[in-house]
Amino acid sequence: MTKVMAKAVYTTVDSPLGELLLVGEESATANGGTALASLSLPGQKGGAVVRDGWVRDDEAFAVIAGQLRSYFEGTRRHFDIEYVSGVGTDFQERVWHALDTLPYGTTTSYGKLAEQLGISRAAVRALGTAIGRNPLLVVRPCHRVLGADGSLTGYAGGLEAKQLLLDLESKN
Repeated sequence: MTKVMAKAVYTTVDSPLGELLLVGEESATANGGTALASLSLPGQKGGAVVRDGWVRDDEAFAVIAGQLRSYFEGTRRHFDIEYVSGVGTDFQERVWHALDTLPYGTTTSYGKLAEQLGISRAAVRALGTAIGRNPLLVVRPCHRVLGADGSLTGYAGGLEAKQLLLDLESKN
């Protein structure tokens, strides 16, 4: 079941990956701020696009934008961002939560992540699909999941972007 956002706000942030599109729900956090619903890369497969009725609000994303800048500068290793919850299926949410626990500068394989979650080998494809539907690229680190042989596979933002993020994290 997909959650419908009350009032969508958005902004764009320049990055080494190109212009990122951040989408949130106004007043969705405990302190009345903006909770992040989506972070999309240019050309991302299935990425968000600005829709009629969305309101551009750069200030609503000032903290998130600052954290992204620090990450790309190599001085931030963890994001402290509130997310809109309930946007995926129970299975997707479980997989996305596991992605949130992957430490900065490390990688894992689809198989190891499936094992960690108690998912059968037969369901690894479903795991990959859930990872591919991650609406929060960069901040929810699906780029840290590799093929069993360490190869770059399946990144909605493109393999070049995945490699850039892994290289960034390996330097710091």
